[in-house]
Amino acid sequence: MVRRARRINRELARLYPDAGCELNFSTPLELLVATILSAQCTDKRVNAVTPALFARYPDAAAYAGADRAQLEELIRSTGFFRSKANSLIGLGQQLCDRHGGEVPSTLDELVQLPGVGRKTANVVLGNAFDVPGLTVDTHFSRLVRRFGWTDQTDPERIESDVASLFPPADWTLLSHRLIWHGRRICHARRPACGVCTLSRLCPAYGTGPTDTEAARRLVRNGPFS
Repeated sequence: MVRRARRINRELARLYPDAGCELNFSTPLELLVATILSAQCTDKRVNAVTPALFARYPDAAAYAGADRAQLEELIRSTGFFRSKANSLIGLGQQLCDRHGGEVPSTLDELVQLPGVGRKTANVVLGNAFDVPGLTVDTHFSRLVRRFGWTDQTDPERIESDVASLFPPADWTLLSHRLIWHGRRICHARRPACGVCTLSRLCPAYGTGPTDTEAARRLVRNGPFS
């Protein structure tokens, strides 16, 4: 399994040489906020919202003292805006109270923050602090099960199984490559198997249409979230 998994990773690297975080940010705090907003929302929508948000709230203290109604209005289009506003205000308060206003750089500290689970923490660790982490989102989970790397459904168990197949240095980019492939080719309901160059390595080949033209239509019209 390890050899096949690493061959798949090499092919993903060839397919997506520019794979990376698709959320726009310039600081660890901006990435943390954007990742919280990305729950049940597309990165494209988050990126449309964050320029005004980051300008209004440049640091943890600004979030801690935010006017709730104004914050909710700025993030309304990302969905679940009341819950997300609660998380951002609580986040700002805890960062100020416990971390001197700075985003911590360890998993244990990050997951203690409001609105932050392992997935969000690993996004921040890998992309803001260069600390290896696996981002187990819905795309990641779907693909690693289709590839036969795990049969688990619990995110932490998925993370553990996949981590055992790759050196830590591969984890962050592997996560991006899997997410990019899930968004572009290996869709949830109907993967575009007929245009997937991983077909010879994938145990789930045939889950979606294998006809090339039908698969191309899925790529043209499929989800990109």
